[in-house]
Amino acid sequence: MDLLFWRHAEAFDPLEGQDDLSRTLTPRGEKQAKRMGLWLDRQLPEGAKILVSPAQRTVQTALALERKYKIRPELAPDAEPDQVLLVAGWPDAKSPAVVVGHQPTLGRIIAALLGLSVQDCTVRKGSVWWLRSRLRDGVQQTVVVTVQNPDLM
Repeated sequence: MDLLFWRHAEAFDPLEGQDDLSRTLTPRGEKQAKRMGLWLDRQLPEGAKILVSPAQRTVQTALALERKYKIRPELAPDAEPDQVLLVAGWPDAKSPAVVVGHQPTLGRIIAALLGLSVQDCTVRKGSVWWLRSRLRDGVQQTVVVTVQNPDLM
C-alpha cells in the first residue's frame, strides 16, 4: 500500500479567540498547495483516496489537488497516530491513500513507521512524504518512496 502524508500548506497564525479549525492559508500557502497539488495529480493513480482533516487550512490544501476528497474528523489537529493509520487502511488497503493533516501527528506516524529512535520527525508545511508498505521475506517493511517540498518545485 502507498500512503502519502501531506501537511497543510502555510496558514495564518490564529487571531485572538479564533477557533484553530477556521485558520486559512496565506497567499504563500495557496501557492505551495497549488504546486504540490499539480505534482501529486501527475503522480497519483485515479483510485487514490484523499482523506482530509476538518480544519479549513487542510481543506484548502486538498482543494489544490482538484480531486474528490473526504473530510474525516479523526484527522483533526492532535489526532492519534493509530487512528490516522486505521482511517487510511494502513498497511493493507488496495488503493493509495493521501492524508492531508497536521504536525505533530504526521511526524509521529512517520517516525514510528520508519522505526526512528526519535518520537517524531519534522514535516515541513506543504510537503509530502510518500511511504510504501511491502512484505519482504515475511517481514512487513516501510519504504520511503519520496519526500517532496513545494518550495523546491
